[in-house]
Amino acid sequence: MKRSINRLMPILFAGLFLYSGCAKQGVVKSDPPIAPVAAKPAETITAKQTQTSVKSPDKTIATSNTKSASPVNKDPIKSDKTSTAALTADLQKKLEKIFFDFDSFSLSDSARQALTRNFAVLKQVPEAQIRIEGNCDELGSDEYNLALGERRAQAAASYLTTLGISGKRLSTISYGKEKPADPGHDENARAKNRRDDFVITN
Repeated sequence: MKRSINRLMPILFAGLFLYSGCAKQGVVKSDPPIAPVAAKPAETITAKQTQTSVKSPDKTIATSNTKSASPVNKDPIKSDKTSTAALTADLQKKLEKIFFDFDSFSLSDSARQALTRNFAVLKQVPEAQIRIEGNCDELGSDEYNLALGERRAQAAASYLTTLGISGKRLSTISYGKEKPADPGHDENARAKNRRDDFVITN
């Protein structure tokens, strides 16, 4: 009986060894695979694609806004200077000259009427500064004509102040016979040269 048992022992050990080996192999085969690593790059690419698709419209909008806004950015200083120059030129055209009799600085009725019209023009633009330029004909000395021209300019300035123009807006100068309106030497030319001119200085 003992001999039979001794003979069976090796067989039993061999069976147990084979069984344990099969069991181990079964455990290895039955283990589920870990989540595939390839899934992470796919998520990263998707995120980058999403970011790119979001940024692209922003860039397009920013570019379109910049292009549409650029024509609006005009230089206000340059625009103001252009408007002021146009206003000054228009005002200058409306100011009338006044004329004087020979060797006189008295204002005639026609001169007073012209000054009244000039006053109406200047009243519309209170910031305008005016220089009154007295002129004479070719007769007489330089010194005499310079003094006479100054009296003629002062006469016009005084009348404008009585009408309501501030004296701070007015300045006077005499050119004597140095700036003739007509270079002729007859009485018709001389009558044109005995005058006051009104010049906007700002």
